[in-house]
Amino acid sequence: MGEGTFGQVLECWDREAKEMVAIKIVRGIKKYWDAALIEIDVLQQLAKHQESSSLCVQIRNWFDYRNHICIVFEKLGPSLYDFLRKNGYRPFPIDLVREIGRQLFESVAFMHDLRLIHTDLKPENILVVSSEHVNLSDHKYPSQSMRLPKSSAVKVIDFGSTTYDSQDHNYIVSTRHYRAPEVILGLGWSYPCDVWSLGCILVELCSGEALFQTHENLEHLAMMERVFGPIPRHMMKRADRHAEKYFRRTRLNWPEGASSRESINAVHKMLRLQNIIMKYVDRSAGDLIDLLQGLFKYEPAERLTAREALRHPFFRNNRRRE
Repeated sequence: MGEGTFGQVLECWDREAKEMVAIKIVRGIKKYWDAALIEIDVLQQLAKHQESSSLCVQIRNWFDYRNHICIVFEKLGPSLYDFLRKNGYRPFPIDLVREIGRQLFESVAFMHDLRLIHTDLKPENILVVSSEHVNLSDHKYPSQSMRLPKSSAVKVIDFGSTTYDSQDHNYIVSTRHYRAPEVILGLGWSYPCDVWSLGCILVELCSGEALFQTHENLEHLAMMERVFGPIPRHMMKRADRHAEKYFRRTRLNWPEGASSRESINAVHKMLRLQNIIMKYVDRSAGDLIDLLQGLFKYEPAERLTAREALRHPFFRNNRRRE
């Protein structure tokens, strides 16, 4: 069903339960083995609160086979990234973005209530519950139909990088495109880094493409400034020794520090946040922009929490479609 650096996921028939399941088979290497045991612990914590955790993938069982940790999960459908890719990276309808977004914030609020931080939220780690899909005509591209999930129900997966709030938070987390500024600057991180990632995911679902398509820190920070405005000085001053080289006096060392002309052009092409959203969203653009501005505060303490985001007008008065 899929594979990654950790190993493979196979679709299997559970003869006792008489159902199809997904089994994550982890490579027999210590760091992956250790991460798998952490994931099992987290999944079991989530399962203790089963009713609430229906927005997180459910563990069925686990076993050790020839030094390979094998985790048995309920079988789910494709990832949101799979849908984006098969649709040629075209935007999701705004109503579907809203329905998926609400579930993601409910899921993350639930995790945060349990003092857990996911740290690797991205479209690849969000699966639709059912494999069924529908083909709808796209009003912007009348000759092409879009494949969309028949049901908007989704679940968060991959808890191998999940950590408890009480643990050390000085190392790098999150996949690059979804990484919060405090992580890049080495300022430590907590629950707000998940909220930043969710903001990136909402923009990606609305536009069809990752917001920050970059592979280096300075360019990433320059893109952030282009989209959201200047990074606060007090955060620059507190940057750790690895990140302080990205600044000159009291500003980002850009474009002087750029690695290439292509990099400067890539940053220059970025639009302001409100312009990105207004380019792709007709209805609800104002509410969505306001929500995203709260999710993308540079200072983590000023960022909306997942619970606060759920109370935002963008999500209010819209029932989730089952």
